[in-house]
Amino acid sequence: MNLRYGSARAGGLVLGIVQQGVAMRVFKSLPAFVALITIFASLLFGAPARADVVVFAAASATDAVNDIGKAYVATGGAAIVPSYASSSTLAKQIESGAPASIFLSADERWMDYLADRNLLAAGSRLNLLGNRVVLVAPKDSTAKIDIVPGFPLAKLLGDGRLAVGDPSHVPVGAYTQKALEKLGVWDSVQNKLAPADSVRAALAFVERGETPFGVVYETDAAISDKVKVVGLFPEDSHPPVVYPAALIAGKDSTEAKAFFAFLQGPEAKTIFRKYGFAVK
Repeated sequence: MNLRYGSARAGGLVLGIVQQGVAMRVFKSLPAFVALITIFASLLFGAPARADVVVFAAASATDAVNDIGKAYVATGGAAIVPSYASSSTLAKQIESGAPASIFLSADERWMDYLADRNLLAAGSRLNLLGNRVVLVAPKDSTAKIDIVPGFPLAKLLGDGRLAVGDPSHVPVGAYTQKALEKLGVWDSVQNKLAPADSVRAALAFVERGETPFGVVYETDAAISDKVKVVGLFPEDSHPPVVYPAALIAGKDSTEAKAFFAFLQGPEAKTIFRKYGFAVK
């Protein structure tokens, strides 16, 4: 997995070499692994003349942030080191000292978590994006489901399961639970879930045909040629899907501030829209 854009500096070279070896099999948490290698490279080679910008972003923003990082480097900006996981995982890694400069969360709860711990750079938080929650099925499915109060989701699942982000900590799972509760069908399906540790993991269940249906963001469905949207959750069935972004206190370098501004600019907005996000 290529995590780094830009010229091959010493720290990036170490990251590339170690990723190919044993370390990636040892560290199960990608953010923790990025943190370790960033620190190791700094100790071994000294601080680079121009610091890379470490961006922790919700898994659902992977493709867009990858493209934005490449576009930014093409303008002559600092290299971008992105790391993707569920917002809860990333927030807790930041709390533990992972060297992220920017956090892009898939919901406000995990940004609040860092704000409550005074880990956000003062005045930097803003709502960057919006999204929709959708029901997906494998590409060859003939299902078309009207998601209304009392819709027969349990019957549609049959003996199968519903792929979702784990409602206890993955934002899309929390949105799913809220929606199904409001629609009056949660009790009938809560024992039929296939919980995943991120929205992309839930998407993969459906892509592989392991579950007949899954709940993901509209943007995740759009990047897959193996699933189709078979139902759209009413926006009033769950809290608005908001992606807040912020600089991390003490990590808000000049380079980080420059990329944070780029994330809010017209080129980044065009890329976000390309992937189906609503831009705030």
